[in-house]
Amino acid sequence: MRPLEGITVVTLEHAIAAPFCTRQLADLGARVIKVERPGVGDFARAYDTRVQGQSSHFVWTNRSKESLTLDLKHPQASEVLARLLKSADVLVQNLAPGAAARLGLSYEALCEQHPGLIVCDISGYGDDPAQPGPYRDKKAYDLLIQSEAGFLSITGTPDEPSKAGCSIADIAAGMYAYSNILAALIQRGKTARGCRIDVSMLESMTEWMSYPLYYAFDGAPPPPRAGASHATIYPYGPFVAGDGRTVMLGVQNEREWQAFCTQVLREPALASDERYQSNARRVAAKPELQRLITEHFARLTLDEVIRRLEGAQIANAHVNTMHDVWAHPQLKARERWVEVPTPHGPVPALLPPGMPASFDARMDAVPALGQHTQSLLTELGFTPAEIERLQAQAAI
Repeated sequence: MRPLEGITVVTLEHAIAAPFCTRQLADLGARVIKVERPGVGDFARAYDTRVQGQSSHFVWTNRSKESLTLDLKHPQASEVLARLLKSADVLVQNLAPGAAARLGLSYEALCEQHPGLIVCDISGYGDDPAQPGPYRDKKAYDLLIQSEAGFLSITGTPDEPSKAGCSIADIAAGMYAYSNILAALIQRGKTARGCRIDVSMLESMTEWMSYPLYYAFDGAPPPPRAGASHATIYPYGPFVAGDGRTVMLGVQNEREWQAFCTQVLREPALASDERYQSNARRVAAKPELQRLITEHFARLTLDEVIRRLEGAQIANAHVNTMHDVWAHPQLKARERWVEVPTPHGPVPALLPPGMPASFDARMDAVPALGQHTQSLLTELGFTPAEIERLQAQAAI
């Protein structure tokens, strides 16, 4: 039995943060009912067509869900939502700030009738009426939050900032929503009471800024943008071998520096050179050290460099492309890929990391838009004639 079997999640979601949260709840066995706009659905469905004509974002974040189309502004929508919430354990939403409250779907409006309901609100800057803050109503997209949280100021080259290549701010918010919902379910098991969870993308991303914030504490200079290298440890980053391929390596301490000099560079004298006797000195001497290491690696192929690094127990990695990751030998050896159905045919999906061996993660189909509308409304007690009227009125 999966841990969340018997738990029903109703979600008014779009884009990445909320869908990623609820997909992980579905992985653990929760029933996730995704409410989408009739005709168009979650706008992430149209981000691209890279997965057999379907959106890469949507396929990633929406497996194992049921899709119900419903116009939330239609007069009949409140009755459908009321029936849905009668059996719901969790309501998740990442609509515009204040939108859920205007629909009567705030925790305060629902808690008296549904005392066990957990309501999770995900927004860019926080949506607590008691502490709105000056940014509450600003639009918040992933790149904008990366910028507001200072991520761009430490990411990129010295000449130009760069965003993360994936939706890191959305993912951070989705992870905090997911973990706090799990905690709320545990708490409800003890108290029988639900609660409100207010997840801010800005706060989630700021928490992930971790050491750079403290590195710049009390007005100290922040870590510089260092491209793919580490900003404050050296040598730690990409180096090109003689065959033009790149290895990523990291030397973390003095023991590793000794081994790197003697076994990888085969220059024992460097290990005792006072100019490089500490990490701080190596960082200060980065240009000359980079030139020296690159000259040594130019005589070797990538495979030869990696063999030396492995022999010296120096951490290293290939600089893989997306195609390399699909074929990664470690993921293949651990059998981490399975197939999930989609409206356009099966696609591979990575098994959720860290799942206990005591149960199998739920890996069901990615739904077509409105695929479950008829069956869900029937389950909620709507008659065929009522469903037909809702369709005629464009409510569903």
